[in-house]
Amino acid sequence: MFAISADSHITEPGDCYVDRIDPRFRDRAPVATTHDTMGAVMVVDNGASVVPYGMVAAAGRPWERIGPFEHVGWDELHAGGWDPVARLADQDRDGVAAEVLYPSVGMILCNHPDGDYKHACFDAYNRWIAEFQAADPHRLIGMGQTALRSVAEGIDDLERMAGLGLRGVMLPGHPACEDDAGDYDDPSWDPFWRALLDLRLPPSFHILTTGDDQIGSRRFRGPKMNSFLGIIRGCQDVIGTLIFGGVFDRHPDLPVVCVEADAGWAPHWMYRADHAVERHRNWLGSGTLQRRPSEYFRENVHVTFQDDWVAFQTAHLVNHERLMWASDFPHSDSTFPDSQKMLAQHTAHLTDDVRDDIVWRNCARLYQLESEAWSQ
Repeated sequence: MFAISADSHITEPGDCYVDRIDPRFRDRAPVATTHDTMGAVMVVDNGASVVPYGMVAAAGRPWERIGPFEHVGWDELHAGGWDPVARLADQDRDGVAAEVLYPSVGMILCNHPDGDYKHACFDAYNRWIAEFQAADPHRLIGMGQTALRSVAEGIDDLERMAGLGLRGVMLPGHPACEDDAGDYDDPSWDPFWRALLDLRLPPSFHILTTGDDQIGSRRFRGPKMNSFLGIIRGCQDVIGTLIFGGVFDRHPDLPVVCVEADAGWAPHWMYRADHAVERHRNWLGSGTLQRRPSEYFRENVHVTFQDDWVAFQTAHLVNHERLMWASDFPHSDSTFPDSQKMLAQHTAHLTDDVRDDIVWRNCARLYQLESEAWSQ
């Protein structure tokens, strides 16, 4: 089955940041090392956080060897996390024609409190991922990052990403604004949304980038496992902010991608949002919406998911042209190396056209992926 992953990841190598970062931040740049307990790790900001690569790059590993304190050496990781040639071989093994590539360490950096530091790290990463995707830009689709310290700087970042040939941008769950621009629904962000449209760079919001949806966070009640079920909430909150804040009224053609938060919940969210406006529209304050919330969701919100069986079963309850399958390679939730087997099972009830839209065509359209084979 022809397939494109709308959400896969890089395992940032040791030279990703150090060799490219603004010299003022080089002594704080994320660095790769070997931890006594966890093995291969990336140390961020001189130990402010430590990213265990054994947990990040756990695709295909049995569950008993997936954990933050499981010692995993560098030689046990998927080299495709940082080597484009190895990555293409990984795609071939999994039956994936291309991947939209998101960062791994960069997800954690979205939650760093220092906007200047984030900007320096993201600028370095953007240059690295552009080099990575240059090995085969038809199959390696790089996503950039921006700290959004201001609206104007965010637009400048977008222009640099476009110049580097990147195909989209992963936005932090909360902007690191220094110009009082407010949250993403504030009209002061309108020039930024227009720039995204002009540059044809679809914006994405990925799980674990809001600071409110971290696995193991104390904000979640009960055993630690309960926090795993809550990680989609950050993306849901961003979607609600954009819809109820009127962003899609002001920018009706703006696509927004909700990444790795599954999609089986979408039909109920759409129903509940419509109910909220119908019965409690006074909560909108002085604002009004031109359409029902579910209509914005159907047209403006693209959702990626891996092995969400419910999403495939309820595709008829949403706009299936906004659903995008992903492998999440090489992360622990990845369907690698059995993506083809999983897809065959989960899409068996779908028509060929609907299946192909979800498994590859929607992604190809959104990111304007050009290939004779893909256009057939």
